[in-house]
Amino acid sequence: MSTIVAISTAPGIGGIGIVRMSGDNCFNILDKIFIPKNPEKIENIKGYTIKYGNIVDLKSNKKIDEVLVSYFKKPKSYTTENMCEINSHGGSIVLKTILELCIKNGAELAKPGEFTKRAFLNGRMDLSQVEAAIDIINSKTEKELNSAANQLDGGLSRELKAIKNDIISLLVDIEASIDYPEYDVEEVTVSKAKGKLLEIEEKLKYLIKTFDNGKIIKEGINVAIIGKPNSGKSSLLNNLLKEERAIVTDIEGTTRDTIEEFISIKGIPVKLIDTAGIRSADNKVEEIGIEKSRKVAETSDLIIAMFDNSKKLSKEDIEILNFIKNKKAIILLNKTDLQEENLENEEKIKNTQKKVIKISLKEQTNLSALYEELNKEMNLEQISADNEILITNIRHKELIEKALNHIIEAQKALETHMPIDIISINIKETLEDISSITGENASEDVIKEIFSKFCLGK
Repeated sequence: MSTIVAISTAPGIGGIGIVRMSGDNCFNILDKIFIPKNPEKIENIKGYTIKYGNIVDLKSNKKIDEVLVSYFKKPKSYTTENMCEINSHGGSIVLKTILELCIKNGAELAKPGEFTKRAFLNGRMDLSQVEAAIDIINSKTEKELNSAANQLDGGLSRELKAIKNDIISLLVDIEASIDYPEYDVEEVTVSKAKGKLLEIEEKLKYLIKTFDNGKIIKEGINVAIIGKPNSGKSSLLNNLLKEERAIVTDIEGTTRDTIEEFISIKGIPVKLIDTAGIRSADNKVEEIGIEKSRKVAETSDLIIAMFDNSKKLSKEDIEILNFIKNKKAIILLNKTDLQEENLENEEKIKNTQKKVIKISLKEQTNLSALYEELNKEMNLEQISADNEILITNIRHKELIEKALNHIIEAQKALETHMPIDIISINIKETLEDISSITGENASEDVIKEIFSKFCLGK
């Protein structure tokens, strides 16, 4: 393979920047641009060591930067190839100059995710671990990070390998009964197959069951904040984010579009969606915003319905109460610092049978009760990622469901006394589905799609 190079740190100015290079010609290229303080032959330099020196353009004899270079010798590197990482001062110009020097001396610019792709192709990690690396980079909370780190460490791979071993063991018995019918072992094989298929079914069902929590840890919970104009929706968003994200004024209809931001509650990402105030629109733009608000609320996991507790219920308020009646929702009565109307006693609010919380965003009162209710409504404390195998990827879930369907088909075939070699077809398809998760037989299109999600230098 060619020697590839890329900048691995994020664009912009920072304390340090890293240029990463991998391939058989890696150290030869490095020798042409790096002058260490204490020179050594490459064969004498141990892997996992760092040397101090300067990056120099030897053609002009111009010193580019003072650097530290990390050496990784194959096969003990991220890609299993010879690798080095040039740690320079952070800054786009110095990193770009070092990158160009590497390319001028024989390296090729890496494609997005190409270092990780080489690690996959060289057998250092399987496809589920590759996807975990993406999840680690994109983690929004500690629980999401823990879940991805467990998968990167091979937690899911080991579980799938154990299931594959069960399937292969069963297939060996079936093949033996087909190849050596004179030993009359078919009855034993059928009996054993029933037990083994049931075990595999339970393991696959368990993995599918973890997806509900896994999806929440990875994607979070969508919480829509709805209400009339000036009920306090944008103020609530700003308070929960602890920053002035949304414009707050006394003018009605300030929010024309949805505003989406994440917060973390009990380690779970919660996407707060501030929506346009629901009322009879004054113009086309506001009308579009209100319609979008309704659609967002319709698909959210939870709704926070806000009402001005200093005013009587209006026609729009009643419309909102009717909207949330059959949905998971919390009712917030805001502006308790003003003259109260005691809306919690209103029959229309009582009839929703939703939790009612009275707050004052102006005086910052009772917001802790909202956090507690969000936690309770979504069972956030019950969701854990510590040392647990969780399915967080929809691709994995769909393939496991396919595998489970094939196992169920095999069980039905056994119950109807189909020939054992016919049953083995469904079992082999199960094996193929699971192998697609780890990448042994994943299509080129799937692999391309996965690696397209990576950034340069990873």
